[in-house]
Amino acid sequence: MYTFLSVIQVIMSVILIFLILLHSGKDAGLSGAFGIGGGGSSLGGGSMVERNLDRATVFFALLWVANTFVLLKI
Repeated sequence: MYTFLSVIQVIMSVILIFLILLHSGKDAGLSGAFGIGGGGSSLGGGSMVERNLDRATVFFALLWVANTFVLLKI
């Protein structure tokens, strides 16, 4: 069980790093390369995409923290 949760932890860590790098910073960051930042896009505007990106990041961060606590208790 510990090995399975450890593998899940590594996968969630990679996903979380990718989601954090997609956020736009002061200089539009990596999200500008994928068309997420900026005004009008074909996905309904940058604000909706950024809001969903924020939600996904928070969701995976909470899963990561919960999995960390479970790994510490095992």
